[in-house]
Amino acid sequence: MRQVDRRQSETILGAMRQVALANGRPLTYADTASILAAARYLLRRHDITDLGALPPVEPADLVATLRTDHALAVEAVKYLAIMVMVDGALDGDKLHRVLAYARALDVEENYLTQMVEAASGHMSWVIADMTMRNAESIVSGAWSDRPDPSAWILPYGGANAQPELAARYEALGKLPDHTFGKALWNFDKTNGYAFPGEPTALNATFATPHDATHVISGYDTSYRGEILVSTFTAGMHPINPMAGHILPVIFNGHLGVKFNDVAAPAHGGFDPDEFWHAWARGRDMTIDLFAPDWTVWDWVEQDLEDLRRRFNVSPPGSVLI
Repeated sequence: MRQVDRRQSETILGAMRQVALANGRPLTYADTASILAAARYLLRRHDITDLGALPPVEPADLVATLRTDHALAVEAVKYLAIMVMVDGALDGDKLHRVLAYARALDVEENYLTQMVEAASGHMSWVIADMTMRNAESIVSGAWSDRPDPSAWILPYGGANAQPELAARYEALGKLPDHTFGKALWNFDKTNGYAFPGEPTALNATFATPHDATHVISGYDTSYRGEILVSTFTAGMHPINPMAGHILPVIFNGHLGVKFNDVAAPAHGGFDPDEFWHAWARGRDMTIDLFAPDWTVWDWVEQDLEDLRRRFNVSPPGSVLI
């Protein structure tokens, strides 16, 4: 994203604050930490420390500031939508305010529909739609002619096992310790994950770039880590970033929504500082690990730290300058 000017950034942050205040309660820790982190990491406003100094932004104010930059308006609504959920619930008052901003900006997105349907209690539809949006993002295309995503994700059972493929992943364990491939092998072994090709393994089209993103980003497999790695993914991969990546992991790991038997639900996985950092780290990547033309086998023998520098991956938990 290009550099956002001071007026634009302060207006976006002011709108985020207005969303947080929509239910009539004072700002929570998660509200405050989120707005400050979005300012610091995504909008490069290290100088903002007092949220009380932000302007009280109404929809018309946001339109007046962003009317000539629709791409920035679309991005801003994403930030506002996250504020609905930072405290671990889908707050109806906050969502109502986000929708007012979105309508004023003429922003219509699938993830907003998901949030509206979730607030209406239509969770079966929401889960199905999020699953489909995620699957389409992974394959970078429409899903209409493919098998059900729940079957596609586990393709190696019974006679469909691919021992030669599994052996190729197993061989990564023989690479030097400093290599990307050895780090990927260690990641799967440490977490007890089957290699693609083994009967219980996840589809390599998803599992390999996802696990590679864990390795490159440095985020673990805790609920916090899964939210962060999916947010990092959304930052670098442009297809369904909110509807297919960020919202599903927040729903599963922070709001406690069960999607399937692979990912158990939980509450409290949202880190209101590192979440926004993960978003910025993924956005600043020079390569997309989920792009159709990216393959892990081109990189497995490379030094992991060299790759992080080459891909412009800043360390987790650090402040971006």
